[in-house]
Amino acid sequence: MQVSVETTSGLERQMTITVPAERIDQDVDKLVAQQARTRRLDGFRPGKVPTKVIKRMFGSSIRQDVLGQVVQESFYSAVQQEELQPAGTPSIEFKNDKEGEDLQYVATFEVYPQIELKDLAGVEIEKQTAEIADADMDKMIETLQKQQANWVEVDRAAADGDRVKIDFEGFIDGEAFEGGKAEGHDLVLGSGSMIPGFEAGLEGKKAGEEFDLEVNFPEDYHAENLKGKAAVFKTKVQSVSAQELPELNEEFFGNFGIEVKDLDGFKSEVRKNMERELTQALKMKLKDQVFNQLLKANAIDVPAALIDDEIDNLRRQAIQQFGGQDANIDPNMLPKEMFEEQAKRRVSIGLLVQEVVKTNELEANEDRVRETVEEMAATYQDPQQVIDWYYSNDQILNQIKSLVLEDQVVDHLVASATVTEKAVPYEEAIQPAQQAEEADEDESEA
Repeated sequence: MQVSVETTSGLERQMTITVPAERIDQDVDKLVAQQARTRRLDGFRPGKVPTKVIKRMFGSSIRQDVLGQVVQESFYSAVQQEELQPAGTPSIEFKNDKEGEDLQYVATFEVYPQIELKDLAGVEIEKQTAEIADADMDKMIETLQKQQANWVEVDRAAADGDRVKIDFEGFIDGEAFEGGKAEGHDLVLGSGSMIPGFEAGLEGKKAGEEFDLEVNFPEDYHAENLKGKAAVFKTKVQSVSAQELPELNEEFFGNFGIEVKDLDGFKSEVRKNMERELTQALKMKLKDQVFNQLLKANAIDVPAALIDDEIDNLRRQAIQQFGGQDANIDPNMLPKEMFEEQAKRRVSIGLLVQEVVKTNELEANEDRVRETVEEMAATYQDPQQVIDWYYSNDQILNQIKSLVLEDQVVDHLVASATVTEKAVPYEEAIQPAQQAEEADEDESEA
């Protein structure tokens, strides 16, 4: 077998492979002989079909099967011989597949990048810390109460936090526009679900009042024909309702699956959940920051085949998230561009994390794996049953080990960086990293 390799561009390789005709012929003869022994044909006894009959009737399809097998085996041998690491499935172009002549084909594929890993020495990492204050606990309890609250009609002007039932119709330059009309629409004031100025214009209004609301659509509004336009909404308030919070009693506690008799016990359980959420949020923010710095320090080429595979994963996840799986929605309907940047980031991080693991010979710490499983199981009614389930399922347990190994990679990288701690309020700490960055940008612009 002859092999030659050419670098066409970046990570792409073209490998020309030539396989002697003798090998093809030998493999064809073997398969013909095998089928002569096993194939049943009318007019012949089992195992007595002449090979020339098999060749005449099935020779073409047998040769195609042999060529497919030879290509697969020769390609695998060739990449090992050339010490290449293909990323994705190669495209095969036959240059010569004539019977009696040497088989020659060209395999085009991408390879994994060679990474000269740089750690985070000298890189500044800000590690957030936070504590749960009494005010945070009170706010969480109130939030839980609001989830179980009833709405009761009141005979007063609407205020922030109230729910109003309204009829409205929108006009631009005196003309009604599509999608600007509703009857009996329930709206919680302060929810931010309407365009700026709409909800504020309802505060102070009572049931039965009719009035015009003058507002402007934002410049970045999703409907092109409404962007930046001044509008008048003819509005009528049908009713005003206020929230009636439930009592903090055993029945209320039980609605959240917490079996306690008093408020102190309920707060204790809620605090445990808040602490778990806080720990996870802070860990994810640190990991996100570390991986951002790792990407900055290590600019690598990424195989397009791996990006395409990840785009397919993200498409499927998006369909599942929005319940489209049951509706048999084809994930390929979602534009590739929606996920390209995220997919490239994920693949890049994955390659760099693998390199950190390989370079530093890291392995998932079994004690940390056990601790992680126990933390996950702690939220269930019978934690031990959940722990046993994890340890009886190798596939699920390997996923946990991968998460733990990723955490160990973060620890390893942080150890080489310059770390400063920053205490932040609980509410800021539990915000996803992207939301927190957007909030900081808004404050700086203000």
